[in-house]
Amino acid sequence: MEPYSRVGPSFLCQENKSKGGFTAPLLLSSSSSNHLQPPKPVQSRVLGFLHQSSENSPVSMAKTQAGAVNSGGRTGVRIVVAGDPGTGKSSLIVTAAAETFPTNVPPVLPPTRLPEDFYPDRVPITIIDTSSREEDKVRVSEELKRADAVVLTYACDDHRTLERLSSYWLPELRRLEVRVPVIVVGCKLDLREENLQVSLEQVMAPIMQQFREIETCIECSAFNHIQIPEVFYYAQKAVLHPTGPLFDQETQTLKPRCVRALKRIFILCDHDRDGALSDAELNDFQVKCFNAPLQPSEIVGVKRVVQEKLKEGVNERGLTLTGFLFLHALFIEKGRLETTWTVLRKFGYTNDIKLADELIPSSFKRTADQSVELTNEAIDYLKGIYELFDSDYDNNLRIYELEDIFSTAPECPWNEAPYNDAAEKTALGGLSLDGFLSEWALMTLLEPAQTMENLIYIGYTLDLSSAVRVTRRRRLDRKKQQSERNVFQCFVFGPKNAGKSALLNSFLGRPFSDSYVPTTEERFAVSVVDQPGGNKKTLVLREVPEDGVTKLLSGKESLAACDMALFVYDSSDELSWKRTTELLVEVASHGENTGYEVPCLVVAAKDDLVSFPMAIQDSTRVFTAVTVLLYISILIL
Repeated sequence: MEPYSRVGPSFLCQENKSKGGFTAPLLLSSSSSNHLQPPKPVQSRVLGFLHQSSENSPVSMAKTQAGAVNSGGRTGVRIVVAGDPGTGKSSLIVTAAAETFPTNVPPVLPPTRLPEDFYPDRVPITIIDTSSREEDKVRVSEELKRADAVVLTYACDDHRTLERLSSYWLPELRRLEVRVPVIVVGCKLDLREENLQVSLEQVMAPIMQQFREIETCIECSAFNHIQIPEVFYYAQKAVLHPTGPLFDQETQTLKPRCVRALKRIFILCDHDRDGALSDAELNDFQVKCFNAPLQPSEIVGVKRVVQEKLKEGVNERGLTLTGFLFLHALFIEKGRLETTWTVLRKFGYTNDIKLADELIPSSFKRTADQSVELTNEAIDYLKGIYELFDSDYDNNLRIYELEDIFSTAPECPWNEAPYNDAAEKTALGGLSLDGFLSEWALMTLLEPAQTMENLIYIGYTLDLSSAVRVTRRRRLDRKKQQSERNVFQCFVFGPKNAGKSALLNSFLGRPFSDSYVPTTEERFAVSVVDQPGGNKKTLVLREVPEDGVTKLLSGKESLAACDMALFVYDSSDELSWKRTTELLVEVASHGENTGYEVPCLVVAAKDDLVSFPMAIQDSTRVFTAVTVLLYISILIL
């Protein structure tokens, strides 16, 4: 039974039209003795189905490379074996652990442990056998929910047990919301009649198409010791080196996050920034990831292979980004996911293809009324990034240029709220330099760790401690009546339909809209404000929906980050004014009671409409010891 491959080496690099197998030398082998040896066929969700013969076993091959791969910090893998009665679950487990076929096995085995040196990743495995009795169904469900991987068995000599995978077991896993890799195992291969021999590909392809959680399909015989170790090897491998984060099974391509991470790694290794990895840079990369150098002849062989398959993969300076990605596409094709995972983990990536938390400064020691701002060093760096990617120098960073800046991050951090609609856009729909820096200022104010993470992704190489600073306490600023901060935050309160959103839109230079859409979630608007003397400050307006005020004020420190509270009312609606005064009293009282008093500003919106009969000056004024009320009528059109 020949191996079946789902993908060819062209699935990533569209320019490569070859669909055939690839057995040329590969870079990044984990031992110097076989740097340029083609990997043995490994069958999985990416590659298809496992060969029936145990010759050239991937387990025996992998054991020669023990300790060379990175397990992602896992200390154990829990594999649950389930299936219909009589499908060989217990015999499979005993034969794998004892390397001998049992003559008698109990109905259900106790937990079985495979030691850390059993497989090359050196991570111990705990195998959980399960009962097939109806009265044990609840316990089986509990075990499945705790699994890191599930092995589902069927009997090769009983087609009904195979049908039960689709009719019961796989739907049951979905019902239980068990979202882990599934290995489908056909046991008792020695009992299948010769005249019933069929292609495993033909049998399993429709099932794998319907149930994408199936990672690998394999047939085995405990009695004849055929592919028994491989079963749990592939189950462990699916957990330690998962396909899902790297490969999109629907489109048969590397996932965007994987490509973005590999692009960042390529740029970090391209020390002279010439767009290609020279021989020396390739060798440095090899040593960093696999602790073994490449010989000059091996480097020549690698580049020759890439160039034969993908001309633009190599130029006169060395291996290009396209060629680098192409090599990793080949590893996926050959089932060598552990190679790509080793590279990713060496550069600090987790299974989510994001940098590990410990690499990102996330603890900013500060009180509630202190904030975090970018330093001049970081701002200068970001200005340089803007100029580099604003290719036509028109002070208009287009969407594709912004995406290019963050092409080495998992995604653009400003695609979602609260950032996606927070900054002023140019007439062409892009970001000016001030708009670009405003987005960074807002992200640093709200999520400083997110700023640090994305600075790393886009190539900030200075000491990260020089990128941000913690400001002086607001309480002290007010006492001294001066501040050295560059970013100020204003909370915007008001009743429904008072004009809060229109005020934020006007602040961002957007036209007035007659259509009213009530705000249900907090919204931010941020822009650079010119000051006398040529200085610039960044102002953040935070719109708080009327229904969200009670929730906001439920926290003692909710006003600590507020520099000013702005209250908007509809000047043509007396009820709007009354509700605004109520909100003002609530906010001012909360500030006084918690020690986080804030100056307040009242804004009369819709001044173009007829004012309500009772004049503003005759209305009750609300004062507190720490509240300053200013009445300003503005026209928002």
